[in-house]
Amino acid sequence: MRKPFIAGNWKMNTNSASAVALAAGLARQLAGVETIDVAVCPPFLYLQSVAAALSASNIALGAQDVYFEGNGAFTGEVSVEMLKDCCCSYAIIGHSERRHVLGETDALINKKIAAAIAGGLLPIFCVGELLEDREAGKTTQVVADQVKKGLDGLCPERVQAVTIAYEPVWAIGTGRTATPAQAQEVHAMIRSLLEKLYGKDIARALRIQYGGSAKPSNTAELMSQPDVDGLLVGGASLKVEDFAAMVKAIA
Repeated sequence: MRKPFIAGNWKMNTNSASAVALAAGLARQLAGVETIDVAVCPPFLYLQSVAAALSASNIALGAQDVYFEGNGAFTGEVSVEMLKDCCCSYAIIGHSERRHVLGETDALINKKIAAAIAGGLLPIFCVGELLEDREAGKTTQVVADQVKKGLDGLCPERVQAVTIAYEPVWAIGTGRTATPAQAQEVHAMIRSLLEKLYGKDIARALRIQYGGSAKPSNTAELMSQPDVDGLLVGGASLKVEDFAAMVKAIA
């Protein structure tokens, strides 16, 4: 049985005070919740202060990105070691905004995933199609290609550290959400692909989150699908009441 996993991606939101207030509020609201894994991913600047606010809670800390080099002349980048030093357990890698706004390639994403695992971080590996891909009937082709290229070269032992997050790009921040049936169809395809790549046991064990305008009102319906193991939450993760309600609905 896969343990549900919900993560909040705060994106480029909050300031120092509001990040701490949000983390502290979640720590209070979710005290004692142990049946699911919960993480929040604040901006880099606030990782240490959020870590302090979460220190007595069961909420894990994640970063919104990571670089694949350990150190050196890479201005503006943040390494696995730096994130570990800030108490991070997870790193979001390959989010659609990194792909389509900032131009990240599958090859770069693959390097980041490999480096994260090697350094002891758990990747939340994002995949998902554009609206034109879905309308052209290319969802399976696009998502499968992203999965294969992102996990390229990972041995079965290391791939077990990965959580895959399916986020249809047309549903992120738009208010549109994939129907539970649409989410399940893609999640089942990803799990079938994982079985071909790594075998049935690993495919059954890996968690696949859904992301894309997930909110309290659709949490239960999305989570009712057999291959939806959790949620990667954007806007709703910025409100204590909304994110806590989603966690409690899953728990």
